[in-house]
Amino acid sequence: MVAIIDYGAGNLHSVQNALTLLGENSVITGDRDEILSADRVILPGVGAFGDAMERLRSTGLDSVVKEVAASGKPLLGICLGLQLMFERSEESDGVDGLGIFKGRAVRIPDTGLKIPHMGWNNINVSDSSWLLDGLGEEPYVYFVHSYYISAEEDVVSAYTDYGAHFAVAAERDNVAAVQFHPEKSSEVGMKILRNFIAREAI
Repeated sequence: MVAIIDYGAGNLHSVQNALTLLGENSVITGDRDEILSADRVILPGVGAFGDAMERLRSTGLDSVVKEVAASGKPLLGICLGLQLMFERSEESDGVDGLGIFKGRAVRIPDTGLKIPHMGWNNINVSDSSWLLDGLGEEPYVYFVHSYYISAEEDVVSAYTDYGAHFAVAAERDNVAAVQFHPEKSSEVGMKILRNFIAREAI
């Protein structure tokens, strides 16, 4: 069973639909006990960093996400869910993130390209990635974002280029997160979700 965390800021049903296509049972929930009893957990997210963190803190789900990360169960952040796992963001000064990874989200530089970065782009994947394993050479995935992560530790597992060369995925042990949307990334995205489903707790 996969718990998809409902805190009012995510593409919940599109993620659930993708899991259903893969034959995986899932539940959309904001209930602490239900999340902690799941085999795997997904933290989706769209919108602003500060608003999302306020929702997580007001519901107590910030501590639940940290508890899942520490438990060894597979935890996947998607889009804003990746940024929330870091310490802070330029988008919301003075707002602390979850701090699961060290670093921050910064705005994509203005180089004449359209921001937000929206649409398909290829990624360069680390050989050591369990989440992105088996995707082939420079797979294409679907993005919608204006900020990217600048990690302060060795957790980056994929990069892309869009006005700059920047990180789009991070992994450490059981925790992984991606800036793009696997649930909208066709067969490549389904492979990523299969890898997540196949990951065992540590």
